[in-house]
Amino acid sequence: MQLKHLRTLLSPQDGAAKVTCMAWSQNNAKFAVCTVDRVVLLYDEHGERRDKFSTKPADMKYGRKSYMVKGMAFSPDSTKIAIGQTDNIIYVYKIGEDWGDKKVICNKFIQTSAVTCLQWPAEYIIVFGLAEGKVRLANTKTNKSSTIYGTDSYVVSLTTNCSGKGILSGHADGTIVRYFFDDEGSGESQGKLVNHPCPPYALAWATNSIVAAGCDRRIVAYGKEGHVLQTFDYSRDPQEREFTTAVASPGGQSVVLGSYDRLRVLNWSPRRSIWEEAKPKEIANLYTVTALAWKRDGSRLCAGTLCGGVEQFDCCLRRSIYKNKFELTYVGPSQVIVKNLSSGTRVVLKSHYGYEVEEVKILGKERYLVAHTSDTLLLGDLNTNRLSEVAWQGSGGNEKYFFENENVCMIFNAGELTLVEYGSNDTLGSVRTEFMNPHLISVRINERRQRGMEDNKKLAYLVDIKTIAIVDLSCGYNIGTISHESRVDWLELNETGHKLLFRDRKLRLHLYDIESCSKTMILNFCSYVQWVPGSDVLVAQNRNSLCVWYNIDAPERVTMSSIKGDVVGLERGGGKTEVMVTEGVSTVAYTLDEGLIEFGTAIDDGNYTRATAFLETLEMTPETEAMWKTLSKLALEARQLHIAERCFSALGHVAKARFLHETNEIADQGGEGTDFYQVRARLAMLEKNYKLAEMIFLEQNAVEEAMDMYQQLHRWDECIAVAEAKGHPALEKLRRGYYQWLMDTQQEERAGELQESQGDGLAAISLYLKAGLPAKAARLVLTREELLANTELVEHITSALIKGELYERAGDLFEKIRNPQRALECYCKGSAFMKAVELARLAFPVEVVRLEEAWGDHLVQQKQLDAAINHYIEARCSIKAIEAALGARQWKKAIYILDLQDRNIASKYYPRVAQHYASLQEYEIAEELYTKGERTKDAIDMYTQAGRWEQAHKLAMKCMRPEDVSVLYITQAQEMEKQGKYREAERLYVTVEEPDLAITMFKKHKLYDDMIRLVGKHHPDLLSDTHLHLGKELEADGRLQEAEYHYLEAQEWKATVNMYRSNGLWEEAYRVAKAHGGANAHKHVAYLWAKSLGGEAAVRLLNKLGLLEAAIDHAADNCSFEFAFELSRLALKHKTPEIHLRYAMYLEDEGKFEEAEAEFIRAGKPKEAVLMFVHNQDWEAAQRVAEAHDPDSVAEVLVGQARGALEEKDFQKAEGLLLRAQRPGLALNYYKEAGLWSDALRICKDYMPGQLEALQEEYEREATKKGARGMEGLVEQARQWEQAGEYSRAVDCYLKVRDSGSSSLVEKCWMKAAELSIKFLPPQRSLEVVRAVGPQLIAIGKHSAAAELYLNLDLVKEAIDAFIEGEEWNKAKRVAKELDPRYEDYVDQHYKEFLKNQGKVDSLVGVDVMAALDLYVEQGQWDKCIETATKQNYKILHKYVALYATHLIREGGCAQALALYVQHGAPANPQNFNIYKRIFTDMVSSPGTNCAEAYHGWADLRDVLFNLCENLVKSSEANSPSHEEFETMLLIAHYYATRSAAQSIKQLAVGWENMAFIFLNRFLDLTDAIEEGTLDALDHSDFQDTDIPFEVPLPAKQHIPEAQREEVRDWVLTVSMDQRLEQVLPRDERGAYEASLLAASTGVRALPCLITGYPILRNKIEFKRPGKAANKDNWNKFLMAIKTSHSPVCQDVLKFISQWCGGLPSTSFSFQ
Repeated sequence: MQLKHLRTLLSPQDGAAKVTCMAWSQNNAKFAVCTVDRVVLLYDEHGERRDKFSTKPADMKYGRKSYMVKGMAFSPDSTKIAIGQTDNIIYVYKIGEDWGDKKVICNKFIQTSAVTCLQWPAEYIIVFGLAEGKVRLANTKTNKSSTIYGTDSYVVSLTTNCSGKGILSGHADGTIVRYFFDDEGSGESQGKLVNHPCPPYALAWATNSIVAAGCDRRIVAYGKEGHVLQTFDYSRDPQEREFTTAVASPGGQSVVLGSYDRLRVLNWSPRRSIWEEAKPKEIANLYTVTALAWKRDGSRLCAGTLCGGVEQFDCCLRRSIYKNKFELTYVGPSQVIVKNLSSGTRVVLKSHYGYEVEEVKILGKERYLVAHTSDTLLLGDLNTNRLSEVAWQGSGGNEKYFFENENVCMIFNAGELTLVEYGSNDTLGSVRTEFMNPHLISVRINERRQRGMEDNKKLAYLVDIKTIAIVDLSCGYNIGTISHESRVDWLELNETGHKLLFRDRKLRLHLYDIESCSKTMILNFCSYVQWVPGSDVLVAQNRNSLCVWYNIDAPERVTMSSIKGDVVGLERGGGKTEVMVTEGVSTVAYTLDEGLIEFGTAIDDGNYTRATAFLETLEMTPETEAMWKTLSKLALEARQLHIAERCFSALGHVAKARFLHETNEIADQGGEGTDFYQVRARLAMLEKNYKLAEMIFLEQNAVEEAMDMYQQLHRWDECIAVAEAKGHPALEKLRRGYYQWLMDTQQEERAGELQESQGDGLAAISLYLKAGLPAKAARLVLTREELLANTELVEHITSALIKGELYERAGDLFEKIRNPQRALECYCKGSAFMKAVELARLAFPVEVVRLEEAWGDHLVQQKQLDAAINHYIEARCSIKAIEAALGARQWKKAIYILDLQDRNIASKYYPRVAQHYASLQEYEIAEELYTKGERTKDAIDMYTQAGRWEQAHKLAMKCMRPEDVSVLYITQAQEMEKQGKYREAERLYVTVEEPDLAITMFKKHKLYDDMIRLVGKHHPDLLSDTHLHLGKELEADGRLQEAEYHYLEAQEWKATVNMYRSNGLWEEAYRVAKAHGGANAHKHVAYLWAKSLGGEAAVRLLNKLGLLEAAIDHAADNCSFEFAFELSRLALKHKTPEIHLRYAMYLEDEGKFEEAEAEFIRAGKPKEAVLMFVHNQDWEAAQRVAEAHDPDSVAEVLVGQARGALEEKDFQKAEGLLLRAQRPGLALNYYKEAGLWSDALRICKDYMPGQLEALQEEYEREATKKGARGMEGLVEQARQWEQAGEYSRAVDCYLKVRDSGSSSLVEKCWMKAAELSIKFLPPQRSLEVVRAVGPQLIAIGKHSAAAELYLNLDLVKEAIDAFIEGEEWNKAKRVAKELDPRYEDYVDQHYKEFLKNQGKVDSLVGVDVMAALDLYVEQGQWDKCIETATKQNYKILHKYVALYATHLIREGGCAQALALYVQHGAPANPQNFNIYKRIFTDMVSSPGTNCAEAYHGWADLRDVLFNLCENLVKSSEANSPSHEEFETMLLIAHYYATRSAAQSIKQLAVGWENMAFIFLNRFLDLTDAIEEGTLDALDHSDFQDTDIPFEVPLPAKQHIPEAQREEVRDWVLTVSMDQRLEQVLPRDERGAYEASLLAASTGVRALPCLITGYPILRNKIEFKRPGKAANKDNWNKFLMAIKTSHSPVCQDVLKFISQWCGGLPSTSFSFQ
């Protein structure tokens, strides 16, 4: 916010004359200043002084100067001013609303000490501080004051928050105290808040914090609970003095503090949540600021000074002008002043929550304000100054506002309607609706006050197109929903919100009564409808009738009158109501009966006497009768019985009138009037509320009167009930009388009920039957078992029931007496199918299906089709079910049933369902159904009618031949064309790719723009032709402007010009040519125009256009020489020779040479005449003219003659002529061109010796070009140079010889050139020649010759390269070795590359083994590679072994990879570890290895791993984790090999079935876990106390085939049945599983046996290698098996153990 000085309101004085206090009124209209001389000056809002008054002391005896004014404040209504004085008193002056009103003291409050400061925050409440430290409250209503709180320290400052609901007081001891009248839900604390370091004379309460400052020159901002937020320290600033006063802006976003010569401004930054200091306002010689006051709208700040000056400042963040009609002044982030520039009225728009106002708009005929903040929406009515701020979450500015209602703003956003009442800060209501038309929403807000209704706020709106909802906005609930059969297009509530009018699409007008929820159609063909303002009278138009309902409570009573036009509006005012009707061009007013409208208003106002008096003046008509009725009803409700009696008399209701007359007499006599109990009871009787009347009588103990009432009304039951209740003695007599009366009046039914109630069943039944009520008799019999036993009675009743066609009741009776057959018959006859089906299910199940069908048929007859569907389905009558579903419009159910039927049955019904969905515009479903019903054509028609050509075409292409589709679409398009729907027709033509037809159509109808559009789209190549064609047509029609457009579009500007020329429109032609015809076109047109005028007129025109000279040129160009001569003669004489020249040229072209000669001479150009004759080879004439007129041209004539001789091959004559003309050079050139080089050389030698050498060279070049013939010439020439000793020229000549088919000749020439250069030319030149010849020799394959040449000049590298290129490797090596050994490696390298490229690996081995090996690998020759590598060192061998093994593993050849390492050993290279692990893993997981035959595989694996482990021990990897892993693998491989060896010996089989069962069972559990993908279901109970792991990685797929798994499953199942088998793992003395190495109880790990892997607990045989042992019994058993079987594989096992464990234990055994 910035401060800008506006004006000085009060000029300062020379000395101290302090302005003690200032105040702005709440309505911004008045500003008060109190000066040092205790006078209050009043200014208006523009700063003009308008009034003043003097204050007075508390007691005159102390004199007028005995006090000072310390505080001043305006009342909230701006009509009073409170003045706080130091003589312990507060005066309240009434200053009035207008300037100059008399000033009167209306309150005074005497205090115990001086008043130091004062505020007036709310009506009647003045808050002030005293010198003794108290803060008190003065109530202007009661004229009493009271203490709010007291302190011991002088009150130096007092301020309020923005809302005026809380106060802050600053005290001399630095204390700041807070007090709330209402904390507005903030929950902030009260009491002492802060201890400021000095007295806070400058104190302001802003929105987000409290700002305090004083004499310590520091400004401190405190948070809401007193903590320091920020400090601005100016104590070190020598320019700053103490702060004396502070004020917060009305919005609380800015604070201004006054000190010496300066105003400091702090602005709150909402984004950073801190105070930011703006640039201070420095004013020299202002002196100390003593008072500050901020205008309530935030636009002005006034500062009072020590010298008595008052300065006014403009406060604003920014200003903008809106639509040149409103000025928007942003006085703070959350406050904007909107000023109407034309009327000067101002509205202050302010966010009460302090949010920043982002954008202000003025909408709704520039009457309504709309502004957004981040969290709220601000709305306002500029006319009434009612402003609202409601919570509103930003929705991207997509809201739509409607301002049709003056009281409420309607806001639509994302399908939601929100209502905001102007002046209210809460949304009135919010509903979901998609209908944004204000005619489909009606809101009524307290528009006509009614008795007993404080808040009447109602809304009617559309939930969907056929449903209206009515909401009570004050209570927030739905008070009515109207479902209509047709679409609603207009609705409106009446002003009281009790009636709703709405009209549907069929122009039917309906009235809905909200209280009774009744809907009435009151008019057809309604074209206009409106409520009359201020009443419930309704005006509508039906065709040519004006319909008026004066009493809407009787909608059938309508006053109709004929009109000739359309109703356009209603006008009410000046005691009359007029309907405005347009009849032709004039508007006619039809006046309504104001009296009838008056009646309605009187009724609404509750003035029934006035209404009666008014009705008395009217004749009885249907309308008047309806009014009397309404008045009677209302008078009764209001207990105005005399009026009600008069109403009934007028209506002719004699009985009611008489009854009310008697009632009135009773009321008049009773003394209590209408409250007398008999009156109240009679009114209840009048309303037929007899129970209420009875209650009123019984309250007064008037039992007899109550009984008399009922007897008069023949209501015996109620009479008897009263008698019974009150124990009346005449009870029995009453009962007998009642029965007798019933019999006398033949009311057998009532008599029967009486007998029944008294327990006489038989008598009751006989009475019921007598009364012809067998159903009642049957009901009674059914409830009494003793009556059911009377068969005759039952038979009698059933006969009566059947006779009376009460079949269902008869069926119930038959069923009760257990006669199901008769019961079923009766149920069927009575169509009681539910009971029939239930009975049949129990007694005759076969009949159920038939009954279900019959039930369905019955429901169809009853038009209950939807109910029939399920019964038909139950009866399996599909066709009927489908028909019923279709009839009931249950489309989804019909589709469901059809989908279950045979295609042949269903196909004829699908189209009917499809038609329904097509009518709902659900085309995709309809298409699917048509397709199912094989009626694709209908689907296409549907899409076509709906204008969905793309879908129609897509479908048609699927099921129709393309030519049929085209015919269909073209026919349809032609129909559209006939109807004038050209765009639709175009779409159809284009869809079937017939744009030409569309083009033709547009052409036919002269819609050229559309035609051009289509041609441009579909035939861009024809666009120009089309434009041209159209241009011609339009030209023919005389539509020249349009023709011009098309010609120009076709880029045929010439046609346009010609068109205008032919029509004599030269100006237009000239315009077009100038605009479109390039640089000279317009000149041509101007020329033609001038030519058409001729003479002086032509000259004038051309001069005007500035084209005279150009026109003369143009005339000459176009051979119009006469016109040209005429123009030049009249205007430009100097142009005449030029025209003669052009005329001469023209005549020359025409062959008129004599005339041309004359014109050339006239033009002064005789040379041109000479040239003309030369050109025509008329040498004599040429020479004649030349000699006569231009001697310089004679030579040219001779040259020309010479050319003629040359053409005739007469070289001698030509040479003579040229030499006469002194032009030997020309002769030379002619000889060269003729190829006569000898003559050319002769002429050159004789006449031009300086050019001889150049000519010679040219001759050589020519020879080269001529190929073989030329080459021979060159060779010959070279020989001549050689013989002449011109070696350099000879060499050049030889080098120029190129391949002309004879390579030997070329080679000889080149070699000769090289030889001559080496022999005779300088070294540099010879080197150049050899370097040029060498590559050319190599190119023709003469490598050796090239190499020899190079060696002649010691070019060793070039010679070697030549040999290499010729693949003469030995020569290349020899040259390198003998002449330059540096190149030996160079040759070798090339040789290797050559061998590699040629794939000669065997040769390459001798040169580069590694390269050869790599080549073997590339070629996949692994055997050769390994064989060759074997001959190399161990490291190279194992590199390639590893590569080969990797290759084999990838190819799935794990066994070959193993064999490789068996053959070549397993080195301990870490890079090979993964290979060994992979071989081990593949071997372990390969199938078919659990057998004796697999021994050699396992033995190989074991040996390789043993070899690896032995190598690891010697390597750096010894004892590493990898080493331990391979040791474990070796142990596993050894056990696998030992198992395979043992499998070949029967005596070593053990047959442990229990263990097999446990482990195979575990295997099956694991296979199941693999299938499920989880181990969660695994049971580990069998493996407790073992070292078998529970958590194992789960394979992704099964390892064992399904057949084997089934075999295992069968075996396990078989064994599990064997009771003898102990199904647990065997345990040993440790209590652990016998094969477990780890004892679960002790944790001790035993050594494994080398034969079995079992733990060795005793009888241990130890081997030399530590950690290796065997169980003695198992060892001996194994040895014995070997001895008896002589198994070689077992012997191999022993041999391996001996190797592994460092020898066998000392037992006599031999490997033999």
